[in-house]
Amino acid sequence: MSPGGTKLGSPSNELLGCNVNKVSSGGLHFGLCENEEPMPANQQQQFHTETDFESKSPLSDARLVDECRRGNQAAFGELVQRYERRLMRVIRRFVRDEDLAEDLAQETFLRVYERLEQFDTSRRFGPWLFRIGVNLTLDHLRKKKRRGLMSLFSDSRQDRWPDPGVSDPRDTIDLHQEVRAVIEEMPEKYRTVLVLRDLENFSSSEIAAILDRKEATIRWRLAEARNRFQELWERRQQQIPVLTPNGETPSDS
Repeated sequence: MSPGGTKLGSPSNELLGCNVNKVSSGGLHFGLCENEEPMPANQQQQFHTETDFESKSPLSDARLVDECRRGNQAAFGELVQRYERRLMRVIRRFVRDEDLAEDLAQETFLRVYERLEQFDTSRRFGPWLFRIGVNLTLDHLRKKKRRGLMSLFSDSRQDRWPDPGVSDPRDTIDLHQEVRAVIEEMPEKYRTVLVLRDLENFSSSEIAAILDRKEATIRWRLAEARNRFQELWERRQQQIPVLTPNGETPSDS
């Protein structure tokens, strides 16, 4: 619901807390998140191209991994510095709690360190790290969802009817919350590719490596995800009552 009390239109100002440039069946295009500093130009090139996933440091990721395997802890510290900011950005797309996101990021780096011997240095390190981080985050969300379903039964005796004197929170909900709600309605496999591609600008090949799927599968899921987002958005907007500036529906005025 917009501040003026009218039904939300096509999301074009803020989306998931971000400045939106365009939303259409062709994809969601985002600017900076709230309270986020602009990414330096060299980092934008680092993260938003098909072939340059690694840092511009003299030492490649593969070389740093080799150094880590030889016991050089400073080399792992360099890997953490290269990827911690981007990893936090990705995790925050799935979880809203900052402290939880930090915990998941730390657990990701811990698991990466423990599994360095399993890493194939002929492949790119970045997608491998993000695969661990995304899987860890999705596992957490699945467990949380199961706990939520169980609480529906265990807390059923404590259910309360909503207070009729309290106004509908949908009356004041803003655009980015609406869009986040729509994305969270989507099945995990579609939500994940939509977040990674349209919010984080990973390429299809990088997402395929992160999710361990064929690139053709990722492209199909992305197209389906964009279509589902559009359908869910339009359906959700039809369910939101149109209010006049004084908070009444046209039938009440």
